Amino acid sequence: MKNFQNSFLAPRRRVRNDILLVAAVLLVAAIAFLIFHFSGSRGDRVVVLMGGEQVASYSLSEELELVLRTGEETNTLVIRDGKAQVTAASCPDGICVDHHPIDKAGETIVCLPHRLVIKVEAAEDEVDGVA
Repeated sequence: MKNFQNSFLAPRRRVRNDILLVAAVLLVAAIAFLIFHFSGSRGDRVVVLMGGEQVASYSLSEELELVLRTGEETNTLVIRDGKAQVTAASCPDGICVDHHPIDKAGETIVCLPHRLVIKVEAAEDEVDGVA
């Protein structure tokens, strides 16, 4: 009789343990997301790279809208309210347009078909890593 009870209760324990494991993983993921989201330092400028070479740099404090051209391909970069965003692009997938506005140091928007990278950088005097 004892073996029958253990085998009957075992699936319930497994389900409970599985639920606890999933809840713990979700909690750790949520905490990591919040730490990453709120701990980033604000950048002060946007650097534009085309084909791996820097072609421009703009302050996040200025308000501007400009069209970046690579041959016949275009991307529209908008800097407003201290954030940079690509609002239009002639690429077929439009992933760069769907990306959220960026303002923290290290964030990037990439348009692979146009070989365009837009990244936020912090001031030169800020420490960016471990020496």
